[in-house]
Amino acid sequence: MNIRPNIDHWVERQDLAASFRWAARLGMHEAVANHFSLSVNEDGSKFLMNPNQVHFSLIRASDLLLIDANDDATLDQPNAPDPTAWGLHGSVHRLCPHARCVMHTHSIFATVLASLADSTLPPIDQNTATFFNRYVIDDHFGGLAFEQEGMRCASMLSDPAKKVMIMGNHGVLVIGSSVADTFNRLYYFERAAETYIRALQTGQPLRMLSDNVAEKTAQELDDYPGQADAHLTQIRRILDRDDPDYAN
Repeated sequence: MNIRPNIDHWVERQDLAASFRWAARLGMHEAVANHFSLSVNEDGSKFLMNPNQVHFSLIRASDLLLIDANDDATLDQPNAPDPTAWGLHGSVHRLCPHARCVMHTHSIFATVLASLADSTLPPIDQNTATFFNRYVIDDHFGGLAFEQEGMRCASMLSDPAKKVMIMGNHGVLVIGSSVADTFNRLYYFERAAETYIRALQTGQPLRMLSDNVAEKTAQELDDYPGQADAHLTQIRRILDRDDPDYAN
């Protein structure tokens, strides 16, 4: 493993850089917008995040910014993050210490779901059932996620059991305990949203799971042994072979 002795949190940086590269491969990025962040101290207030206006497919471990959510002068510094990234991610890390990793995207199917008048994700298969009673819907989009909007969004994530925010008219925000945990959740939420949207497109009645079966399935998947870590490990193996620059 390539370790940079003069840069802290090197393994965490590599994991986060890998998640950016893979999100780009999956088409879950949006030009030079959207942001992922990872807390690196005990109270969650210091976090790594992508630099301003850099494409996901080019982000390297050494490029990631180290930001203090309690530093009011952050946006005045030469290497300042994107203001909306500071507003949203800074607020979440400041107010929700259980959100160790935060991933926000405008991925297509999650955003389509967030644009429906009813953004509920019904349990129609295993992936959709994964999120049964485990998300919140924000119905009050207030414009770009500068600090006031970011704080409003963060206030909706106080329940540690709710690890996905369907951001009405906006996109999706996913939280978790690590890069592996959060990216795995982001991946499966996009898959679940795609399944639901494509099912709606058929115009046929949907076969719904009962609440009991949906909850049972969600509980079984909550702590499925090793799946998230294995997912990220395999992503990094592929990137180590095909796109190793991420780890620099």
